[in-house]
Amino acid sequence: MKKQIRTLEKRIETVKNKLVVLGDMRPGSLSKQYNVCGNPACRCKAPDNPKKHGPYHQLSYTHKGRSKSEFVKKEDLAEVKKQIKNYQQFKKLTGEWVDLSIELAKLRKLKKKG
Repeated sequence: MKKQIRTLEKRIETVKNKLVVLGDMRPGSLSKQYNVCGNPACRCKAPDNPKKHGPYHQLSYTHKGRSKSEFVKKEDLAEVKKQIKNYQQFKKLTGEWVDLSIELAKLRKLKKKG
C-alpha cells in the first residue's frame, strides 16, 4: 500500500509540474465568420456568384457564468489558439489531479484502518 501511495504522490507531483509551465490561457472556441455588407454594388451581393467578406475569427466562451464573444485579429490568431490549447490542457491536468487525489485519499484512509 505504501508503494501505491508513493506512486500516486509522484503522479500528482508530475501533474503539478506540467501545470506550472503552461503559460497564458483562455477558455473558448474559435469559429470563422463570413459577412455580407450593406453596399448593394458589392461583390458579396453579386446575384450570380456572391463572395462574402471574411473570414473573420471569433472567440466564444463562458466565464463566471457569462457568455462572451469577441473577434480575433489575424495577427493574434496563433497566440489565441495557443491560449485555448493551454486552457484545455489545464482542464485535463486538473481533472487528473482531482482523480488521483481521490484515489490517494481512499488509500490513506485504508492505511489508517489497517
